[in-house]
Amino acid sequence: MNLEYPLLRLGGITKKFGNLVANDNIDLELNRGEILALLGENGAGKTTLMNILFGHYVSDQGTIEINGSPLTPGSPKESLQAGLGMVHQHFTLADNMTVLDNITLGTEPLFSLYRKKTEAIKKIKRLSEQYEIGVNPNTKVKNLSVGERQRVEILKALYRDTSILILDEPTAVLTPQESDHLFATLKLLVQEGLAIIFITHKLREVMAVSDRCLVLRHGKTIYQCNTADTTADILAKEMVGGELPKVTRKESTLGKTLFELKGVHATDRKGHQLLSDLSLTLKSSEIVGIAGVSGNGQSHLADLVSGLLTPSSGEMILQGNRIEKPHPLYMVQNGIGRIPEDRIATGVIGDMSVLENITLEKYWKKEFSRFGLLNNTALTNHTKELTSTFDVRCGGLNASARTMSGGNMQKLILSRVLSENPQVILANQPTWGLDVGATAFVHRQLIEACKNGAGVIVISEDLDELFSVADTIQVMYQGSLSPQIDPAKTTAAELGLAMSGHRDVIHTMLLKEATSEA
Repeated sequence: MNLEYPLLRLGGITKKFGNLVANDNIDLELNRGEILALLGENGAGKTTLMNILFGHYVSDQGTIEINGSPLTPGSPKESLQAGLGMVHQHFTLADNMTVLDNITLGTEPLFSLYRKKTEAIKKIKRLSEQYEIGVNPNTKVKNLSVGERQRVEILKALYRDTSILILDEPTAVLTPQESDHLFATLKLLVQEGLAIIFITHKLREVMAVSDRCLVLRHGKTIYQCNTADTTADILAKEMVGGELPKVTRKESTLGKTLFELKGVHATDRKGHQLLSDLSLTLKSSEIVGIAGVSGNGQSHLADLVSGLLTPSSGEMILQGNRIEKPHPLYMVQNGIGRIPEDRIATGVIGDMSVLENITLEKYWKKEFSRFGLLNNTALTNHTKELTSTFDVRCGGLNASARTMSGGNMQKLILSRVLSENPQVILANQPTWGLDVGATAFVHRQLIEACKNGAGVIVISEDLDELFSVADTIQVMYQGSLSPQIDPAKTTAAELGLAMSGHRDVIHTMLLKEATSEA
């Protein structure tokens, strides 16, 4: 190990995609025992920079050195051998394999008479004890909680003797308690000399765990500082290039009931229980927040409201009318707007144009088609108006949707949904992976729709988001919903425990509400 050099040094990294300059002469240094927060809006160049570091892309200009030695460009194998490891926002684990198999996958010769299983288990246990991230090596990944899966991802990197660990939105799917445990682990890692790049949009976490900050904007390094010498407000301003509009949710007078679930159960085709005894009431001008750790039935609830899942028993009532046979077209035509969880896989069709994606749910309207023929002029004018109103930045109306950043993709989906003035809006993880500017925009749009009389269901794993916008919160755990909880009379810690299955905490919260009201 050469202590005369930074552990990692990037010099003058430049990368272009056609006329787009994704990285523009970026310099970055990372020292041993340090946590560097890498910040920036969606599309600022963070992902491109990390792809270059890992050898997935080759930069047009610039150099990369690890411990003073140059890193061969375009070679993921050499990047791994040089000590780079990454934990992605969306975990890359095989559910049907054990923890041991996931961790050791790719570390042993393909053609070997036997596996060094005993040695591998010993090393995993040693790392688990050293960094307090214990997971049973023989457990199948599908039986692990989200927090435990993340520990497996970290162990997978440490098993390969990683010296530089990159974490991409590491707390996006964690409860507050799991996040605290992660931060404790990070402190142990840096004490042992590891260096960490921490990519996040949660500025509160940046201030809590990082040593230094580097902000990218439009592919350039805009701001660097020691975390102790800055504030979350300054970082937000640097990320967006100006003042960040404050989003506040004011109490409003609730109107009539728009949507209800009464004792709803749902099963899959094999009869396995997906949802159990769901009860939910949504009123006009109300935002109901659904909190829960990923995998506890939120996606099935979203499918239910969207018409993709049919209840096996119970009642779904939309504006006073019982829905007998729900299906997506019925839901759209009867005033339900859907913002899906995965904007890339189900929110847009990547190979279709911006125009086609914005008008996907409008073809059946008379102003856009007649006798089966599309009115291209009307569709074009409508798309131009929406891209302007919602500030959707793209390479033109005919550009494919997959070329857009995550934030602009979400603006496209919002423009498609909200322009129809739906009475009920289902927003599933509406700001997942979005920067502070795009998050504020999404929240403003949902709150404005609520002011205009819509009812909004926000499904989110981000408790800060729910506390910011929701009038009431229900916790989802193992396919069931808790009673409604007043966010003003609870804490993130209490909700985090409830999300982990501590039903007694919900009882305590409800008792506290009743006592305060009395």
